[in-house]
Amino acid sequence: MVHGPFAWSVLAFACLPLAYYVVTLETAVRYAGITRPSGRPDLGPPVSILKPVRGLDRHTVDHFVSLCRQDYPEYEILFAVADDTDPAIPVIRRLADDFPDRSIRLIVGVPALGPSSKVSKLCRLVREARHEVLVISDSDITVPQDYLRAVVAPFANREVGAVTCLYRGVSEGGLWADLEALGISTEFAPGVLVARRFEGMKFTLGATMATTRARLSEIGGFEALVECCADDFELGHRIAARGHRIELARCSVATECAPAGFVEFFRHELRWAITLRHSRPWGYAGRMAVTQGLPWSVAVASVVAPPAAGIYFLTFLTLRLAVAWAVGVRILDDDTVKLRWWLVPLRDAVTFFVSIASLCSNRIDWRGQSFELQRGRLVPISAGSRTSRKPAE
Repeated sequence: MVHGPFAWSVLAFACLPLAYYVVTLETAVRYAGITRPSGRPDLGPPVSILKPVRGLDRHTVDHFVSLCRQDYPEYEILFAVADDTDPAIPVIRRLADDFPDRSIRLIVGVPALGPSSKVSKLCRLVREARHEVLVISDSDITVPQDYLRAVVAPFANREVGAVTCLYRGVSEGGLWADLEALGISTEFAPGVLVARRFEGMKFTLGATMATTRARLSEIGGFEALVECCADDFELGHRIAARGHRIELARCSVATECAPAGFVEFFRHELRWAITLRHSRPWGYAGRMAVTQGLPWSVAVASVVAPPAAGIYFLTFLTLRLAVAWAVGVRILDDDTVKLRWWLVPLRDAVTFFVSIASLCSNRIDWRGQSFELQRGRLVPISAGSRTSRKPAE
């Protein structure tokens, strides 16, 4: 039973995430039903794939090889590293030997133009690229064979200024890797689909950022993004602000999830949360209030007597798992969701505590360097001072 105006108020607000899950589920079902456009592999403009690299991941070779096996008529792959000590250099040179028919180039020695080493490399890569269409993805991304066709196809519409795509996490095994992967497919990806439906894509994702030289020049090139904490978000946001459409390609890619333990897992989650809060502050506030049903379930259980509290919890759990399955399995074909769906409530608990922690700090740790975010910009800090010249990847 529900007693008193306070209990009724809690129950009313607690219905917001339930409504969000219903809308998300309907959005996912609608998106999954869209027929994927077919295209001839012998058609399409030449493409330059730009890969800023720093160090090696567990499956670096697999990530890079997937780019070399694209079913696409003409493209080049350009890699860039900061200096000649990077361990990725022999891997990239061996890749060029293994795929002699592919145009693969490596640029060694890229000076830092700002705190983001990744964006500094992209500035150089754009200058070295031969083609008009530019496709960028993070170094730990594995792509399907028809990736380029799916990403380039939307540019047939002249209104399209950039293309991005959804991605899923591939767990290396263990609780923390599983939870990281579940967060990508069952929280982040549903949010992207809902944003796409109701406000349109106003951002791109680091898993894929595709645009053209013309559109990139309009926003000042990557040089304008060297201080941004979320270069992927800003790229799409600024192109959209110029009146161009951002499209979500009908394909998905995979990123590896392999935190060494709880500490690394928590740092990853906190960095993503703080970066998201600075990129979309109002969206982040809405995410905390509307998209997280688990804390509302606890609140309902605290003020509402059975059986109403139990009915609410079962409704929440059913809708939440339905969203996880619709997006994680039907759209992303995520094996972690298929096998570890029962961990979704635990993942939601982690999200809640990380969300609270993200409100208490503007500091992120990335690649062994610490930064403070100030109005969406990276400010390097060190143990002894508030400034540093060491860039971020």
